[in-house]
Amino acid sequence: MWRKEMGSELRLPETAQLKAYNRPLQPGASRRLLPGEAGGALDARRGRLGRCAPRGDAGALNPEPSFPSLLLWHEVSLPPSCPGQRERGRCRVQPRPLVARTTPARTRLLVPARGGYQRSFSVRPWAMASLRNANPRLKNYFKENYIPQVCEALLCGILVTCPEDPLRYLEGMIMVIIKSGLQNLLWDMCIAPSMKPNIRRLSETYLEQLFELDDQLMTPELMIKACSFYTGHLVKTHFCTWRDIARTNENVALAEKMNRAVTCYNFRLQKSVFHHWRSYMEDQKEKLKNTLLRIQQIIYCHKLSIILTKWRNRARLKSKKKEDELILKHELQLKKWKNRLILKRATAEESNFPEQSSSEGSLVDETLKCDISLLPERAILQIFFYLSLKDVIICGQVNHAWMLMTQLNSLWNAIDFSTVKNVIPDKYILSTLQRWRLNVLRLNFHGCLLRPKTFRSVSHCRNLQELNVSDCPTFTDESMRHISEGCPGVLYLNLSNTTITNRTMRLLPRHFHNLQNLSLAYCRGFTDKGLQYLNLGNGCHKLIYLDLSGCTQISVQGFRYIANSCTGITHLTINDMPTLTDNCVKALVEKCSRITSLVFTGAPHISDRTFKALSTCKLRKIRFEGNKRVTDASFKYIDKNYPNLSHIYMADCKGITDSSLRSLSPLRQLTVLNLANCVRIGDMGLRQFLDGPASIRIRELNLSNCVRLSDVSVMKLSERCPNLNYLSLRNCDHLTAQGIGYIVNIFSLVSIDLSGTDISNEGLNVLSKHKKLKELSVSECYGITDVGIQAFCKSSLILEHLDVSYCSQLSDMIIKALAIYCINLTSLSVAGCPKVCAGVRAQTCSI
Repeated sequence: MWRKEMGSELRLPETAQLKAYNRPLQPGASRRLLPGEAGGALDARRGRLGRCAPRGDAGALNPEPSFPSLLLWHEVSLPPSCPGQRERGRCRVQPRPLVARTTPARTRLLVPARGGYQRSFSVRPWAMASLRNANPRLKNYFKENYIPQVCEALLCGILVTCPEDPLRYLEGMIMVIIKSGLQNLLWDMCIAPSMKPNIRRLSETYLEQLFELDDQLMTPELMIKACSFYTGHLVKTHFCTWRDIARTNENVALAEKMNRAVTCYNFRLQKSVFHHWRSYMEDQKEKLKNTLLRIQQIIYCHKLSIILTKWRNRARLKSKKKEDELILKHELQLKKWKNRLILKRATAEESNFPEQSSSEGSLVDETLKCDISLLPERAILQIFFYLSLKDVIICGQVNHAWMLMTQLNSLWNAIDFSTVKNVIPDKYILSTLQRWRLNVLRLNFHGCLLRPKTFRSVSHCRNLQELNVSDCPTFTDESMRHISEGCPGVLYLNLSNTTITNRTMRLLPRHFHNLQNLSLAYCRGFTDKGLQYLNLGNGCHKLIYLDLSGCTQISVQGFRYIANSCTGITHLTINDMPTLTDNCVKALVEKCSRITSLVFTGAPHISDRTFKALSTCKLRKIRFEGNKRVTDASFKYIDKNYPNLSHIYMADCKGITDSSLRSLSPLRQLTVLNLANCVRIGDMGLRQFLDGPASIRIRELNLSNCVRLSDVSVMKLSERCPNLNYLSLRNCDHLTAQGIGYIVNIFSLVSIDLSGTDISNEGLNVLSKHKKLKELSVSECYGITDVGIQAFCKSSLILEHLDVSYCSQLSDMIIKALAIYCINLTSLSVAGCPKVCAGVRAQTCSI
């Protein structure tokens, strides 16, 4: 900044007009005006302080003096005439240096002319004020209409361009500003691109650069601003340094934390590995301990077996020695008896009969050798146990020795009169019961037509435990009264299909306190009231088996009476009872929660509600046949409600689909499954069933008439059923020779039913590779001929049962093959084979 003192005058050279910085004028200070500035300020009436918005920020306006770019307008008083030329209504001032003289009262502007300082203008101090103390409404007006920015752009354009006609220039620039919009206003918008000054705008105002305002002194505001800028720059510099140091320290701390985290992670990993290793070692130790215990048990069992074997051999040796001694003793006695007999006959008879006497002696000797009375008692009992009552009676009539053998006490513990009901009269029955009344434990009068007196004689058997009087039309309440009074220890009582009434039902709880098995099947003489009597006295609380088949007269109330009196029932059978409903079963299981076996055959009104009611019982065996109301909903939660199920019979239940089989798959205890005539079951359901744990223990599987099954199911059976013994695929039309090949891989299979399938001689040849088959049924298989049966028989040497009925192409040749190869065959069915019937009689004798 250049500065020159001329007395009390301050002069600014023209060369410094673009190098003045932002320093606001103070009241009483002189300011040098650039050429053209005085003419532009002729009409100004008041001073104005505003901010020139930075480039690109047309809407910023702040009248505070702390902003970097300021314009200061002063009100100037000029004389009526102005030196220079007036063109088009304005005063043109020559570009000569101006001098501003300051006095306490006013500021005088000296305008240079050709002949020196011709004119002077005074500037009043009040005109030097800014908008800082202006009305807020006026401030808002200036801000909202971008007046400072407009003035700055126009003044910058005039000062740089110096147009010949400033008013038209201003008018044109104002139109340009209107078209471009105040939002896009820039300070150099009114300057031609070629004339724009190559200066960098920092915080100063270009107006001050153009007017060379370098005569301003340092003010407190600029000092504060400079200090603020310096302080900010210093803070920024130190902050950046501190930030770098902090980042470095932070990275170091982060690295340390990372190292600690890695160390902690490795420690936790080692701890986890050690924990798993410890668990593994403990498991191994436990397994080793169990193995050692098992080995010790095996050694102990082996020692015991050795000891028992030695003891058995010694016992057998002693027993054989004793038997040999006894036989030797008997032989000696026999020889002595023979010698005596011969001696007597020799002395008594004449000499002409010696040959006859010797022949008789040899006959007696041979007869004595075949006498079974010399056998031990246990062996004799075992022989006679295989005989019926009729045969035992006949054996007792052979001789005195045989009569003694048939009178062993143990042989008369169980007497079955049903086998001789049409042969032995009542008189013999009375005498037999009278003689063996203390030894009889079991009596069977099934279907016997006896007199009441004969039934009353049963009361003499005080030790009787089992009594079967089913289908005895002459058995009445009176007969039951005598038996109940004389035989209080009965455990098993079968009254099926008799004429008993409520009187008999009243006798049961009074006398049979230990009754465990009771059958009232098809007894329609008692009512619900009779069932109420079961709770009298000590009641039938020990009853575990109850058969109510065919008792259609029992209502829901009757089942409630049964539940109240027989809470310990575990086996319940209710067959052929169309009146049985879900409410009956619900009333029964409310208190009978120990039921494990349930049979409902011929109960069409039983539905899914019964299964829901049975969820409180621990069922192991369940049988539903011929029911159409049982659906997949019954099996939805069967694995949770009945986890111990081992036998399931659901034959001819049309509502069962593949979904039911999927629900049965989790049953680990299942061994028997009968789904015959369940026609809606297919390969998908059976595959899902076999994928579960139920397939491991399954032993018997009946899939008869499941017409949707194919070779895929048989292949799955061979893979998942290692313990399957019995398999029925009757009438499975989609089974082919390939499926038969999969059956061979079921090594545990003993019996198979392929009746009604498309099996041919080729399938039989494949099936002959199975060496453990004992039972085979191929009835109604029209593709089988004599060649296939012969090839099968050559490899199946242990076959015991064979059914080839209605195989029309078979002839007498199969009989010969069976007689030669199947030496263990005990049952053969050839019904419906027209070519076999002619020679079957001659060949079956050899079998």
